[in-house]
Amino acid sequence: MLDTSTPVASSPSAPPVPPPRLYHAFRKRIHLICFLVFVGLPFFDVMRFDIPKQRFYFAGQEIWINEFAIIFFALMFLLFVIAGASMLYGRVYCSYFCPQMIFSELSLALEERWQKWINKHFIQWPAGRRKAAARVGFYATLAGVSVFLAFVFISYFVEPRDLIRRLMQFDIVTAGGIAGAVTTIFTFLDFAFVRLRFCKMICPYGYLQGMFSDKQTLLVVYRDGTAKEKACIECKKCVRVCHMGIDIRKSPFQIECIHCGECVEACDDVLARLKKPGLIHYTWGEQGELLGSTMGDNPRPWWYRMGLRDAKRAVVVFVLLFYASGLTVALSMRQTVSVRIQPDRTVLYATNEAGEITNAFRLNLANRGGQDSEIRIDAEGLQGARLVIPAEALRIEGGESRQIVFHVAVTKGVLPPGVNHFRFRATWSPKGTEQVYPMTFITPTFITPSK
Repeated sequence: MLDTSTPVASSPSAPPVPPPRLYHAFRKRIHLICFLVFVGLPFFDVMRFDIPKQRFYFAGQEIWINEFAIIFFALMFLLFVIAGASMLYGRVYCSYFCPQMIFSELSLALEERWQKWINKHFIQWPAGRRKAAARVGFYATLAGVSVFLAFVFISYFVEPRDLIRRLMQFDIVTAGGIAGAVTTIFTFLDFAFVRLRFCKMICPYGYLQGMFSDKQTLLVVYRDGTAKEKACIECKKCVRVCHMGIDIRKSPFQIECIHCGECVEACDDVLARLKKPGLIHYTWGEQGELLGSTMGDNPRPWWYRMGLRDAKRAVVVFVLLFYASGLTVALSMRQTVSVRIQPDRTVLYATNEAGEITNAFRLNLANRGGQDSEIRIDAEGLQGARLVIPAEALRIEGGESRQIVFHVAVTKGVLPPGVNHFRFRATWSPKGTEQVYPMTFITPTFITPSK
C-alpha cells in the first residue's frame, strides 16, 4: 500500500541538552562505601584501639602500647591526608567522607521517608496526628540505629565479641557498658536534634579551611552574567536542595558551604529543560577553569586536571607518598616476636650446689602476633657454658608477654678470672628470625682458700 499522507517539513534541530552532572548519586555511593568501611574496620582489625588490652590494630598488625612511635606516626599520617586533600580539593572530606555529615543526611532521609509513608497510608488522619505518628516512628527507628552506631563506635576501643556479650547482658555497670550507653544517648540526641547544626556552629574543621585553600583549590562557584545578561531564572532550587540552608550565588566562601555539589546538579536539572547549561560549577579557584575542562585544542595533562596544578601541590603529594612509604616500611620491618636479653647485675656472680659459677640474665619476651612462638637461646664464645632455663619458659602464646630470670653456669676454673665476653644467639619461630646479643660473664678475681 502506498503512503499518501502529506509529508511534514522537518523542523530545525534543537540545541543539544547539556549532559547532566549526577553528583548526588555519586556522593551517596561514596557514603555507602564509607559506611561499610566504618562498620568493617573494627571487625577486621584494620584500625582499632583495644583499650583493655592496650593494643592498637593497624593494617592488620597488632601494635603494642610500647610501640607508641608507630601509633603516633600512623595517626599523624591520617591527619596529614585530610589536610592535604583539603588543600587540593577543598571541603571534599566534609561533603564525602565525614561521619557527621553522612549520618546527619541519613537522619534527614529517614525523617522524610516516615512523613511520606504516614501521609500515604493514613491520609484520613488529621495533619497533627500524622505529624506526631511520623515523629514517633522516626524516633523509634533512630533509637535502633543509634544503638547500632554506638556499638560500632565502641568496637573501635573494645573487642567486638566482648562488646556483643556485654550488649546481650544489658551491661551498664562496667566501663565498656557505660561508654556504650552514653554513646547511644549522645548519638540519638545528635542525629535527632543537632545534625547539620554541628557543622555550622561547632565543628572547627570548616573554620580551618581558610588556612588550607588558595587560588587553585577546588570550589563550587556560581557564574552568571550581569544585569540583562543574567541567565538565572530565580527558581531558587539551588537554595531548596542545600541541606546547609545557604545561597551559593552569594559567595563560594561561605563557612557553611561544604561543596557537596547538590546545587550544581539542581541548577543543571532546571536549565537543561530550557536547553541551557547550568550556572553553578566545580572550578579550580573562584576564577579558575572548570573541573574536567580540557581547554580546547590545548589539552591539560592528566596530573594537572587531577589537581596537581603547581609545585606546592606536587610537594604535598610527594610528602604524602614518602610518609606512606616510610610507614609501610616500618610496619614491614616490625618484628611480631620481641626478644630482649639483659644482664641482671644485682649479684655479679654466684656459686650453685654443683660448684659452678653462675651469672643471672633477664629475658623479656613479647609475642605481638596471633601465632604461638618457640624461642631457642644459645651461648656462643663461652667455654663450657650451660643455660639453666626451663623449656616451657621459651614457649610463648600469641598476645602474651613475659619476663623471666635465667642463669648461665660454667665449671669453676674453666674461664679466666674477671670479665669474659661472649654472645647469646636467639632464634624464634614462626619465621626463623635470629638475633645476636653481646654479653659479659663475670668470674671471681680471687679464690677463697679452703680451711
